[in-house]
Amino acid sequence: MSTADGDGRPTDGDASASDLAAQAAQAAAAAEAAAVEARRRADELARAAAAEQQAGVAVPSDPVPDHSGPQDPVVEEVRAGYAFDGPVVEIGALVVDDVAVPSAPVRIPLGMLNRHGLVAGATGTGKTRTLQLLAEQVSAHGVPVFAADVKGDLSGIAVPGTPSERLTQRCADVGQTWQPLGSPTELLTLGGLGTGVPVRASLESFGPLLLAKVLGLNETQESSLGLVFHHAREQGHRLVDLGDLRSVLTWLVGDGKAELKELGGLSSATVGVILRELVAFADQGADVFFGEPELDVADLLRLAPDGRGVVSLLEVPSVVDRPTLFSTFLLHLLRTLFATLPEVGDVEKPRLVFFFDEAHLLFADASKDFLAQVTQTVRLIRSKGVGIVFVTQTPKDVPSDVLAQLGSRVQHQLRAHTPDDAKALRATVSTYPTSGYDLGELLTRLAIGEAVVTVMDERGAPTPVAWTRLRAPQGSMAPAPADVVAGLVAASPLLPRYGTRVDPPSATEAVEAARGAAEARAEADRAARDAAAEAGRVAREADRLERGPRRRTRSRTTSTGRSTLDRAVGEASRTLARELAKSLFRRRR
Repeated sequence: MSTADGDGRPTDGDASASDLAAQAAQAAAAAEAAAVEARRRADELARAAAAEQQAGVAVPSDPVPDHSGPQDPVVEEVRAGYAFDGPVVEIGALVVDDVAVPSAPVRIPLGMLNRHGLVAGATGTGKTRTLQLLAEQVSAHGVPVFAADVKGDLSGIAVPGTPSERLTQRCADVGQTWQPLGSPTELLTLGGLGTGVPVRASLESFGPLLLAKVLGLNETQESSLGLVFHHAREQGHRLVDLGDLRSVLTWLVGDGKAELKELGGLSSATVGVILRELVAFADQGADVFFGEPELDVADLLRLAPDGRGVVSLLEVPSVVDRPTLFSTFLLHLLRTLFATLPEVGDVEKPRLVFFFDEAHLLFADASKDFLAQVTQTVRLIRSKGVGIVFVTQTPKDVPSDVLAQLGSRVQHQLRAHTPDDAKALRATVSTYPTSGYDLGELLTRLAIGEAVVTVMDERGAPTPVAWTRLRAPQGSMAPAPADVVAGLVAASPLLPRYGTRVDPPSATEAVEAARGAAEARAEADRAARDAAAEAGRVAREADRLERGPRRRTRSRTTSTGRSTLDRAVGEASRTLARELAKSLFRRRR
């Protein structure tokens, strides 16, 4: 509280307060001046930046980390690990700190594709585009490609892509020189269900094991189905379509039941289950798939006139409600390729690369025999020059024995929203080589079009694990227009050969003939029985006629001899009976 002396002058307390007020006023003035100067400087910088931008001079910004130099050990490891001498399939560029490093490309040796591979990732993370990217480059190297177009959006591979600002930026990020280019494409469809050249298979070549898988039979029913196929083969009865199999099954539990007696026979209940499944299977349109002409797998190994491999796309959206059918058909093709192609050993490039999309459908609820067959086919078909790339959601969709055969891995983003997702993530991480990444964290935050990659190098050793931003396909990433698709099918050299279904002699005709013969034998047996009965009746009548005159003669005379008339009647009766019996037996023969 301020005070004053008697003359009214301020005391020491009042002087101190005045000094403080003056200092505050000076500080405020200085702050205001600093603010004005700051605003002026900011305006000058803004005007200078605008002028530089108009003049085309880049405005300095926060520096982007530079990982292109030799000082970055991650970059150097990837450069060295993915440097190959032979032809390669370019996948993309290494990513460090969310920035692509074009000077560190990630690639697969073309010759190692016959060591098989896996493309995995959650729905919508870019698996289909990765499949297209790989297929385009494999084709460009003169290697034919086969793939199933599950969602109907791979047909764009036949059409040159459309450039866009986003596409240009991505290509610049990964160091890709992009140009629109379509690949030579053949469109196929199962049995004519959809748009494409019809593809069929005979039932006997498909085999009981695969058919049991498609029908969802248990092991007992599968064994019985195998017995039916064995019997048909032994009898020379061709099983071409589902009608042939139905005819044989019905025959073997009916008039032909004795034919399998020595092999244990068939249970009527088991046959009933198989027949019901066949009816449901045919009602879903599967009966058009089985038949002839059957696809010659050599038609999957064609080259275009410019030397590129033909990309054969099997359209399957028309049977998407029966996914087991097309996945099992793909395995049938692989088995046929294995049985048909000669051994070639290790080659500079594969004879065919086979993309097995939605691979989890193949292994779901599979029997032990079926899995053993898949594993054996994957393991041995490498020596025939065929590479297989499984495309699915997680590595755990593929059995361990098959997964162990896969040399290259392209893993897109995985999600861990549920306990099952988290378990699948841990299982996936455990299958990768040791690396400096926290894969459990990285795999859940990969962007669309990015993947964690490791492949088999030319020495057969795994390459370093690399966070990769993938290249863009050169074909269209949208489905091909309907008129383009129709034109491709109409111009196909395969259409005249496979376009029209044929119906060769088969088990149905053989069973009908056997049934006719059985009915003839039954009719002959009935005629023989009737003839025997008639002969007996005539003999009895003759005997009655013979005894009748004899009794009358005894009543008229006591003589032991018979009259001439009695003997004549008896003899005539016996002769009549014999002739009648001969006539009846002659008619039977």
